[in-house]
Amino acid sequence: MHSTILWFRRDLRLDDNPAWNWALQRGLPIIPVYLHNPDEEKPWQRGAASNWWLHHALADLAGQLQELGLDLHIIPTSNSLHTLQQLITETNTSGIAWNRCYEPLSVTRDSAIKQSLTEQPIEVQSFNGSLLLDPLKLRNKAGKPFLVFTPFWKHSQSLDVDLPETTQGKPLHTKIQPQQTITLSQLQLLPQIPWADGFTQAWNPSRQGALKQLDQAVNKSEHYLSQRDLPSSDGTSRLSPYLHFGQISPREFHHHIHRHAPDPQKADTGILRQLYWREFSAHLLYHFPHSQNHALKKEYDLFPWEFDMTLLQAWQRGQTGFPIVDAGMRQLWHTGWMHNRVRMITASFLVKHLLQPWQEGARWFWETLVDADLANNSMGWQWIAGSGADASPYFRVFNPILQGSKFDPTGAYVKTWIPELAQVPANIIHTPWEAEPLELTAADVILGKTYPAPVISHQQGRVRALQAYSDFKTIRDL
Repeated sequence: MHSTILWFRRDLRLDDNPAWNWALQRGLPIIPVYLHNPDEEKPWQRGAASNWWLHHALADLAGQLQELGLDLHIIPTSNSLHTLQQLITETNTSGIAWNRCYEPLSVTRDSAIKQSLTEQPIEVQSFNGSLLLDPLKLRNKAGKPFLVFTPFWKHSQSLDVDLPETTQGKPLHTKIQPQQTITLSQLQLLPQIPWADGFTQAWNPSRQGALKQLDQAVNKSEHYLSQRDLPSSDGTSRLSPYLHFGQISPREFHHHIHRHAPDPQKADTGILRQLYWREFSAHLLYHFPHSQNHALKKEYDLFPWEFDMTLLQAWQRGQTGFPIVDAGMRQLWHTGWMHNRVRMITASFLVKHLLQPWQEGARWFWETLVDADLANNSMGWQWIAGSGADASPYFRVFNPILQGSKFDPTGAYVKTWIPELAQVPANIIHTPWEAEPLELTAADVILGKTYPAPVISHQQGRVRALQAYSDFKTIRDL
């Protein structure tokens, strides 16, 4: 009897999964597979934090499939096409389906696989299961890719978002067991250092965890615009890792919020607008694949960065001496996630105050974020560095002192992640170096010992950044 191979990638769910539904409709035994090939991801191999999430997401998916009588076959490979061809022969497969990934390497790989497989007597289908809108089909009035968010958003708002697909029917199963299958633990995805305890406390990386966060996002939508920039408040959706790994679909997100939000209009301009920023990043990376490693605005590859490992490591470890920056970096290390406002503050500090290349920041986030997404990560960093689409100009230098005072006025966020500053009064929490010695003594703080002095003053960092930008313009115009 023939069978259908369902190739899971970053669509680790059964609900609103177009490839799964197509396989069900064929009415043949389904063989679910997950191919593990880190080499195909180079130079952006999944980081340690993402691997932690992937381990648990695969375990959760396997549990969902087992309830239906199916096994998830985890197969390591160095050549996905070769492995799929072997599976097709071994399992007497007459059809194969997957949901598309839109990163450059995935597009190249999948196109080659699809072309090769369609030369065989086998039905091959791929679907858009990760975005609201297919980036191949979106164009501006000139017929070109969008480069500014607001026109992209307005155009996208004029398009209908398909309803989530309902799952119908029960899958048939087969006793065939692919020979290459290994256990999940054999992938060795979990960190080898005692690092991920904070992840476990912060996250439930499962389909049920995604649905719980989605319900909470409905309530957050009412006050999203007033709460989203306050890092001590749980005002954002926290759905980014679930969306990245496909444990929830963007269509589910979109329609659930619309259906249940207390004020749909507020939801449109607030929490759902952020979903379209995700779409915009995917759109840009798809059409400008060089931007995963190089500046989208190519002249910014000439920017005179001053790489310094000591400064980079101080930033990575949350030891810059600027409390709002250090709190963000420690939250990231502890939980695999950082509040969005603080992501902007920490990123600006790295590329402007410290003059470190945006790619270094992108690599660190890639290693430490559970929601690390190539499009979001690259475009977010380029937005801060001034080299991306619709970017913040490089000469806009975030003041970490003012940012901290504005968005963490009581110091609650800082004190959560920097316990050595827990006794510092709110009026000096963002400028401990300006405090009177007696104030620091009373707070049990010794600058340079219990908490670092600033690696650079704000004014010095700002001047350096503006000078580098002036030098860049001179180089660019030569």
